[in-house]
Amino acid sequence: MSAGHHTDTSDQSHARHGVDHGSLRGYLTGFGLSVVLTAIPFWLVMTNALGNQMASAIAIMAFAVVQIIVHMVFFLHMNTRSESGWTMMALIFTLILVVIALTGSLWVMYHLNANMMPGHDMSQIP
Repeated sequence: MSAGHHTDTSDQSHARHGVDHGSLRGYLTGFGLSVVLTAIPFWLVMTNALGNQMASAIAIMAFAVVQIIVHMVFFLHMNTRSESGWTMMALIFTLILVVIALTGSLWVMYHLNANMMPGHDMSQIP
């Protein structure tokens, strides 16, 4: 076999399998979105801009979900056309885990706040 018959380079094999590697522009876009999606909830909490704790918690969770999606698209390169649909299965699994983690965290924080805070009748203790 001559060297001319074997022209399969690593770039061609990646292109054949649908692997999409990110560019510097994609990584910088993802980084910028991540910074903005972190700074906005921080600002909401520090300035009490929404005025309501429940509204702030919902807004923070919404920004967290969007940030997870940004990370999956820009850093993990997940889309619907690569790896024969396994990426979509990973996306669905990730979304299920995110919902479980967010609702579980809120449940734990709510019950810790309700059960660990001292009562209002502390002055009447004998």
